[in-house]
Parts: sequence; C-alpha cells; structure tokens
Amino acid sequence: MEHTIAAISTATGEAGIGIVRLSGKDSIEIGKKIFRPMNNLKIDEIENKKMKYGHIYDGETLIDEVLIVFMKGPNTYTREDIVEIYTHGGVISVKKVLNTALKNGATLAENGEFTKRAFLNGRLDLSQAEAVIDMIKAKTDKAYEVSISQLEGSLKNEIKKYRDGLLNLLAHVEYSINFTEDGQEELDNSVIIKDGEEILKSLKKLYNSSNKGKIIRDGINTTIIGKPNVGKSSLLNKLAKVNKAIVTDIPGTTRDVIEEYIDIDGIALKINDTAGIRDTEDVVEKIGVDKSLDFAQTADLIIAIFDLSKELDEEDKTVLDLLKDRKSIVLLNKSDLENKLDLNSLKIDENIPVIEISIKNNIGIETLENTISEMFVKGDIVSSNETLVTNIRHQNILERAIEHLEYSVNDMKTGIPIDCLEVDLRDAWEILGEITGETIEDDVLDKIFKDFCIGK
Repeated sequence: MEHTIAAISTATGEAGIGIVRLSGKDSIEIGKKIFRPMNNLKIDEIENKKMKYGHIYDGETLIDEVLIVFMKGPNTYTREDIVEIYTHGGVISVKKVLNTALKNGATLAENGEFTKRAFLNGRLDLSQAEAVIDMIKAKTDKAYEVSISQLEGSLKNEIKKYRDGLLNLLAHVEYSINFTEDGQEELDNSVIIKDGEEILKSLKKLYNSSNKGKIIRDGINTTIIGKPNVGKSSLLNKLAKVNKAIVTDIPGTTRDVIEEYIDIDGIALKINDTAGIRDTEDVVEKIGVDKSLDFAQTADLIIAIFDLSKELDEEDKTVLDLLKDRKSIVLLNKSDLENKLDLNSLKIDENIPVIEISIKNNIGIETLENTISEMFVKGDIVSSNETLVTNIRHQNILERAIEHLEYSVNDMKTGIPIDCLEVDLRDAWEILGEITGETIEDDVLDKIFKDFCIGK
C-alpha cells in the first residue's frame, strides 16, 4: 500500500457537488501541488480537517473552484492520510480534477480499495467492510438498519464471542493432551461437551437467521406470470404506483422482463413482470416467453394471474404447472366482470393463497400486499437486539464451522480419544475467522472488494 490512490467518490452525472478522494502517504503532498487557496492563505497554513476554499490547477491551467479537506492519518477512514476535494457536480469537472491528481502522482483506485485499506489497516473487520456496500445498496429502511448494525460491529462481536469460546475449548484439549500423561490430574471432559454444545446451538441460531437476512438484504425475488392480457403489467404498475410497464389490449406487448423494487412493510420485493406465456411464432416474443419460464423457476415467489372473465385454456394450464412445489399466490383478476372461470377446474393446491382482485378498480391489492407480508414476515422480522446473517458468504462459512464443531462434539460424546478432537475444533475456530477476515486468503479478499464501487 505504498502508492497513493485516487477516485471519484460520487455517482456519475449532474449534481450539486462531486467528490474526488485521495488516500495514501503522498495524498497531502499531491493535494498541495494542485490546490491554490484563496484569501491570502498559504498552502502550509491549512489546518488538519479544516475545509478550505480555493482552486485546482493543472500547472497554470485553472480546472475548478473547489473546497478541500486535508486529513492526517491514522484518524481517517483508511487510517492513512486522506484528501477530499469537493468540486462542482457534473461529469467533466470531477473527471478533470481526478485526472489532475493522477498526473501529479496518484494511482487510480481499484474497486473498493478505500474500504479494503480500512480493513487491512485495522479500522474495520471484514464483516464491517462488507456492511458498507450493503448500506450503499440498501433498498428499504430495514435493510439499512441491519447494515448499520453490522457496521457498528454486531456480527463481529458475535463471531469474536464464539471464537473465544472455541479457543477456551482448544486450550482445555491441549492441556489434556500435553500434561495429563505426566501424572497431572485429568480434566473433566464433560465441560468441553457442555460448552461445545452451547456454542453449537448459538452458531445454528445465527445460521438460521440467514433466511430473514437474505429477505432483508436482497428482497423477495418475485415473478408475475400468466397468459397475455391477464393484467401482469397493470399489477406491476399498481404495486409500483408508477406506470413502469406499457399496458395495451394487444397480446404480446411485454416481450422482455421488466424489473422494479417495491417496499412492503420494510421488505423489498423485486418484481419481475414477464412476457405472457403462450405459443407464438414471433421470434422476439418467444425469447420473452422463454425468459418468463426461466424467471419462474428461480423466483422466491410466483404471482400467477388468471382472467375470471374467460374460461380456462391450455395457456392457463401451462401457468398452473409452473406453480407445483413453489411458493405462490394466485390472483383471479377482473372480478368486476362476469365470472366465466370454473374455479374447480384450476385445481390449485390448498396451501396456495387465492385472491380475487380487480386491478382496474384497485380491489384486492391491499389484500395481496398483506398476504405477501404474512408469507415472508412472521411478526417483526428484526428485533432490536437480533444479529442477522445477510451475506451468503457468511452463511456458507457458518455452515462449514457448524459441521466441524458437530463432528468434534459428537466425538467427545462417543469417547473418541481427546487428541482426535483438536483438528475439528481448530478447523471450526479458523473457519469462523473468515467472516471477520482474521483467517482469509488474498484471492477471496480481492473477490469481495470487486463488488464495491471504485470510490468507496
């Protein structure tokens, strides 16, 4: 980390301000090269963490009128010297300021490199670093609250507690292996079994929170299916409260998947409006139908719509087949028209909620939202003191740690020689360290930070 990095830390586009950030041992020197203060202030008189007004120059060429802050490490985000330059918003101004910094010795930052340096320099553990990107991507208040909790160290503290407990068990085992053979009193291994089972129980509870965590972090991947003209796009528009999808009486209007995020009781619904399912000779529409089938296979929730004003046909039957063994809701649309659909012919599984609606007249929409909430959110999904696993990487790590700890506890109970227990106990301890980054390989680390934006 000898080189000094620089990047644009605000989104590309027109805005009130843009921010260019530098971090590294030469960041303040580079900042002094390119910044000229106003009001007769000398560059060396700029105080630490005090914002100053002036201009950025590339040699003698004026680049922009800016505010600038010099921040001395280690009390910074990366624990390195940092310079932040607040430019006029827009594509050109921030890019010109960034290029000026690069010309004067900075290197363009990689994805997530600022947060990666914060981790490597000990300001954040890895679970906290990952919470940063979760905060940025949060689509609901609950997702944001969970990421804030993890950034404050909720998961880090839980993992530390379990690793400390495993370390105590390892010390007990090591003592028994190394000293009891020399005539020392043998330790009571029932303590290991009891403590091991308690840690195992806690780890399983944390692991089981991942279902809640996934829903909060990623939302419910929801696909709307049905034959053409049953009201799929109208439903999307109604739930989104905006005309996101084109609605016409012409079958096959929707040809590609349209995605929209909707907030229901603090949980994000990622709604996929798909092409109407039917046989078609239109090449483009057929691609859309194939996509509909693919999205239905991978959805967390399928909302299947049928037209109450028409008799059941083969296209409806194809839709019904997609609901087998899937979490689904059936909507019977156009309840304001004459009912021509024989409900008995649908043969819908009794566990699938069936709701009569009229999207046109806004009848049944609130019932649909309540049903979705009840299916996925049993009561308050997050209590104030609950630590949730929201990250699939963390979930996989916990699963591996639980497996090794179970092996060890079961071996203790069956009287396996105590020196055979150490391997699985130590593996569980080391595996848990991958969550906080205390035991993790560089290639995994690089992969994690590649998901970040460049300026964070």
